[in-house]
Amino acid sequence: MMFAGEHDIERAVAELASRLPDALRPLARVAFDYRWSWAEDGPAMFESIDPERWARCGHNPRRLLTETPDSMLVRAADNAGFTGWVERIAAELAFHRARPWPAGPISPEHPVAFCSCEFGIHGSLPIYAGGLGILAGDFLKEASDLALPMVGVGLMYRSGYFHQRIDVTGYQHEYWVDADPERLPCVKVTGDDGRPVSICVPVNEEDVTVHIWRVDVGRVPLYLLDTDLPENSQVGRWITSRLYDSTRAIRLAQYAVLGVGGVRALQALGISPGVYHLNEGHSALGVFELFKQVQAQSALSSGESSTHEAWQKVREQVVFTTHTPVPAGNETYQRAEVLEMLGRIADLAADREQFLAMGRLDPHNAGQPMGLTALALRTSRHANAVSQRHGQVARAMWQPLFPGCSLEQVPISHITNGVHVPTWLHGPMRQLLDRYLGEAWLTRADESATWAPVLEIPAGELWAARCAARRQLVDMIAHRATSDRLRRGEPLDYAKAPSSGFDPDRLTIGFARRLATYKRLHLVSLLPERALALIGGPRPVQFVFAGKAHPNDMDAKEVVRQVFALKRAPSVAGRAAFLEDYDIPLAGQLVGGCDVWVNLPRPPFEASGTSGMKSCLGGGLQLSVLDGWWAEAYDGSNGWAINSDVNADPGGDPLVQDQRDSRALFDLLEHEVVPMFHERDAEGVPQRWVAMMRQSLITHGPRFSASRMVKDYISQVYTR
Repeated sequence: MMFAGEHDIERAVAELASRLPDALRPLARVAFDYRWSWAEDGPAMFESIDPERWARCGHNPRRLLTETPDSMLVRAADNAGFTGWVERIAAELAFHRARPWPAGPISPEHPVAFCSCEFGIHGSLPIYAGGLGILAGDFLKEASDLALPMVGVGLMYRSGYFHQRIDVTGYQHEYWVDADPERLPCVKVTGDDGRPVSICVPVNEEDVTVHIWRVDVGRVPLYLLDTDLPENSQVGRWITSRLYDSTRAIRLAQYAVLGVGGVRALQALGISPGVYHLNEGHSALGVFELFKQVQAQSALSSGESSTHEAWQKVREQVVFTTHTPVPAGNETYQRAEVLEMLGRIADLAADREQFLAMGRLDPHNAGQPMGLTALALRTSRHANAVSQRHGQVARAMWQPLFPGCSLEQVPISHITNGVHVPTWLHGPMRQLLDRYLGEAWLTRADESATWAPVLEIPAGELWAARCAARRQLVDMIAHRATSDRLRRGEPLDYAKAPSSGFDPDRLTIGFARRLATYKRLHLVSLLPERALALIGGPRPVQFVFAGKAHPNDMDAKEVVRQVFALKRAPSVAGRAAFLEDYDIPLAGQLVGGCDVWVNLPRPPFEASGTSGMKSCLGGGLQLSVLDGWWAEAYDGSNGWAINSDVNADPGGDPLVQDQRDSRALFDLLEHEVVPMFHERDAEGVPQRWVAMMRQSLITHGPRFSASRMVKDYISQVYTR
């Protein structure tokens, strides 16, 4: 079965192929299928055509093939080795696309519709901000690998998420860059008449026109809704401009387009989902469009159903995953805000008061605000959190929605997140595991037996792979940190320090993630004398930091300034670096190269976290607070843990907690991590360190793979 937009993809492929030498024409099909990005040497194939242009076009294969001079394309076409490479990658992608769908209740005729406000597929598709989007991208990739019938539904942000620049004081500045869809590997979906498929969504007093783009993520088509059209008002066009726009009314309009528009778009495309999976509450307004469809179907069948029965039919179609206990991820809106922007959508509920009540904690309290998470929980047949610990937190947090239920009875289960192994495992460790884990081992990444041969890998080889990955990271840091510092006008001695100061043989510690205040980057600088002693001591370590604070999060921006306050201390310039503009490509390099990955969330706000899971794949070791995924992953022999007990202080003072956890961090680094790293045998191998690497790979590899995660959703959620 072909999903809507297939013919548009083929037309775009044919047009691109017509511009290429005959031997390179298979590249056109590869360029329009993001599966190349997780083929082992797919990225290297495109890069080899023109490495400098590949970097300049943001690793976008469509741009590369249209912007590379004809002379360079002809030279590539005349290289028999390269054309053989192209044929192999093209054949691999064609094989995966042609695999039969597995039998089961989820079918191509009734696929899973995975609805999310962001998708982190690849750095060249800038429609993601952080962990929620990266998880959504990994979900679609794994669905493709498993041949699970699925379609993605999101928004085509014309400016995406912001880019980051840091000034000499450490203050973050934001800017946005237009992402022209016509230059991305995607197509606008057209109907039989050749015109774009178009739907309307009522937002405020405007009927906003929406077009639909298709991006292929392997076998999974991702449909992205776009309002930046001449027929819309300036406000209407702006709706899909920026991810997480700072204006509350615009965010509400985005949620209307994603939710109501998403359901309408799938109907217009002839796609009848077997289940709608709401990835966080942003798309929850779609339940009112589903309610309208149920009522229309009842009328056509000459039957009548009560409002209660209609909502039961809606619930049978909807499942929901909540991703965070943080208020910013569970937005609420006052009555006037909702009705001003969504008043006409409220009419879809047949009763405006019911519309508002379904999103309140207490539906009978008209003074309470409306929230999309509450709405999603009320209107889904299954709800889950994203780690065991988060499940406990979510049940306590949302217990008021279920009066009469004890905490254990609150209907929120958990499925712990996982990461797409082929995307995040690369470089020296990927090459080593490919040699030892057997043919097609990635298709069995969720099985413990797959990882058992790690026990047989000689310690020297594991350590050599770790050192090679660190060396690659240090080379990147030296180049990028110097470039960042020159750009912001730092003194030359400080700007050049990373090139001579970062050492490929030195213990390298990483902290990189979205810089919300609860992530507590400031714990590294809270005890400056101990931090400086580690950096400048007899066995010095080196730190690399990265991350973005939301433009409106002034407290998080201040955290970056606190870290920068240490930059002029002796040794810091060449042994610590903050890398600007954190994104998917940078994340991949950091998690693959750091020896120790630090995570310091304030419990209980870490729902899961996945960057540490990615670090484990590259042989990195975790030093984390026992929250999120680490609370169920840590076994005493596969990393280090900080038990940040929120009840340890009678007053519950977060400053006291921060001081205690900062001391615990430096105690572990000084007394366990650094000594273990430098404890070497006669061959220079740190045997205890490598033993912990083995245990980390064996225990974390199968448990926190996306294949295990998606299979859990299939068995526990989609096909119940």
